This record gives sequence, C-alpha cells and structure tokens, in this order.
Amino acid sequence: MSDESTVGSEEIEGAATTQFADRVFGSVLGAFEILSINLGDRLGWYRALAEYGPLSSSELARRTGTDERYAREWLEQQAVSGILTVDETEADLAEVAASDRHFALPAAHAEVLTDETSLDYLAPVARMIAASAVQLPQLAGAYRTGGGVSWQQLGDDAHESQGDINRPWFEQRLAPALASVDSLHQVLSRPGARIADVGCGHGWSTLALARAYPDARVEGFDVDAPSIEAARRHAAEAGLGEHVRFHVVGGEELSAEGRFDAAFVFEALHDMPYPVDVLAAIRRAARDDGEVVIMDEAVAERFAPDGDEVERLMYGYSILVCLPDSLSSPGSVGTGTVMRQSTLERYAQEAGFTGIEELPIEGFASFRFTRLVR
Repeated sequence: MSDESTVGSEEIEGAATTQFADRVFGSVLGAFEILSINLGDRLGWYRALAEYGPLSSSELARRTGTDERYAREWLEQQAVSGILTVDETEADLAEVAASDRHFALPAAHAEVLTDETSLDYLAPVARMIAASAVQLPQLAGAYRTGGGVSWQQLGDDAHESQGDINRPWFEQRLAPALASVDSLHQVLSRPGARIADVGCGHGWSTLALARAYPDARVEGFDVDAPSIEAARRHAAEAGLGEHVRFHVVGGEELSAEGRFDAAFVFEALHDMPYPVDVLAAIRRAARDDGEVVIMDEAVAERFAPDGDEVERLMYGYSILVCLPDSLSSPGSVGTGTVMRQSTLERYAQEAGFTGIEELPIEGFASFRFTRLVR
C-alpha cells in the first residue's frame, strides 16, 4: 500500500472516530437534559413555571419550597439547553442580579412536560430513566449472574411512569381504536359482556374500557398489589368504582375467575415471565365466541442492525427495565420488550391458539394490536 493510500485510510478512520465521538457527546448532553427534566418534574418546578411564570429563582424556590441556589442553577441550565426562555434582554441581564432573572416555560414545552392529558406528555419517560439509573449497580450484578431487577426494586417512580405515559393514549384513543374493528366492537358491546384486562397496572386501560362500554363488566388483574391499590383509587376518583373491579391475581390464574367475552393484555405480555401459561389461562377463560387481543410494541418483524427509533427505544427499555424484571422470576422465558410477532405467534400456538391476526388499528403510538385465533 502506498504512503498516499495509508494517509487516506487514516483520515477516513479518524473522521469516523470523530463522528462517533460527536454522537456519544450528544448522548451525554441528552442524558444530562433527561435527568434535569426529572428534577424539574419531581420538584414541581415546571408546573410552577407553567402556572405562575415567568419566575425568578427566588420566586420559584419560594413557591415550591426548594432552595434558591439550586433553583437558580437549574433555571440557567434549562435556558442554556433551550427548554426555558429568559424574559430579560441581553442588556438587562447585565444589570439584574442572578437571583432576579426571570425564566419562562413556553406553552409548547409546558404541554410536553406538564400536561398529563396530552398525547405528547413525556415527563414520565424521564422518571423511568432516572429510576433505572438508580439501579445500575444491581443491573450490572444481574447481567453478571443471570439474575434480575424487579419492578418492585425499580420503585414508585417506575410504576407511576409506566401508568402515566400510557394514560392519555388509553383515555383518548382506545375507544375509537376498538370501535374501528367491527367484529371486536360487537363482542364488547354485548349486553352484560364481561371483559378482562390482564396485567392492568394502574388501571388506566381498564377504566378506558369501562367508559367505552358502560354496559359491560370490566375487571382488571395484576400481580402487583400496590398497582391494584392505585387502580382502585383512580377508579374511585373517576367515579367508576361501581363499574369496574380490580384483583391481585396473576394472568396464569385467570381461568379460575370465570368466563369472559373478551380478554386484553395491554403492553404487558412481554414483561410476564411465563407468557404461555398466561395465554393458556386466557384461552380457557375466554368464551368460544369471545375475543383475545394483545397490544404490544410495534417492533420490526425481525432483527436488523439498522433498526429505526422504535427499535432503539424498545431495546433501551428492554436492557434497563423489562428484561431484568422478567428474569427476576425463576424459570422466566425472558422475552424482553422487543417481542416480535413471530415470538407472539409461537407463544399463542404453544398456549393452544391456532395463530394470530394483526388488527387494522392505526394511530396508537408505537403499539400493535393482535387478535389470537382459536
């Protein structure tokens, strides 16, 4: 190889190194922003700015019962990051004390960070990432030994995050999504239909089903007692306490709860350590003319190294949350968040179903609805 070729190869390799270093540096900035968003969310700073802003660090600290010096540094970091704006002009900033500068949260940013009803509400994701970061030593240990880190270990922030990020979608999109599939809608509309929501978590999907089908008896099932307690509280607050029932019962035990016209598993099957057992119990519990529907992540049909943003996001959840939780149960199949349709079909067939059918439901974030066929 000539000296000229060697130099050219080294330049290309150097450029690739710089490009990847830039990518990692961008990720560092993103990580700092996500953790700062978690602070602003948990300390009530965004909500105070949305309600009372613009605010100085002194005013923000007073309204939220926090420390002014920390509030000042956070406000400046948020402004430098482009999340907040500064009210004063550049000339005014030189004349104003640091603690008297006023910062504002733009309305568009406030929706993403504070509006729990918005489909663009993303503050809970920062909560989930922060909860996972706290568990990194335990995760590293699990990765070495094959053990796990359960949802219980991740704590309340993780539980609340999971419920809060899906709540707007269930409340606004679930009813029209189900109604768009006529055969499914007819089953759910049967007078006195009994509907099971397996792995219901905080119950937002259960409550959405109850609102959409007020003549049905809707019941939520989950193995996590604190989540069921929260679901019952949410039902009472929504005035639906008399219309839904929640049970601390695993999906594997559903067939002992009687027969159902329809059974759903919303974004939970991939977390379950024994999905075939759960699906087999659901098959036994569902009436012969009933429906069984799984809503899970809309990942690609097969693995490819050039995966899209959905793949990247779901693998991120998988390595930090879902796979470690699943593997915290002895004998778990360890599905992980990235449950491809071929895996779901195999689970369904092992549980006694003949196959699966993807339902023509669109516009529901990065989720896919799949009917299990008897």
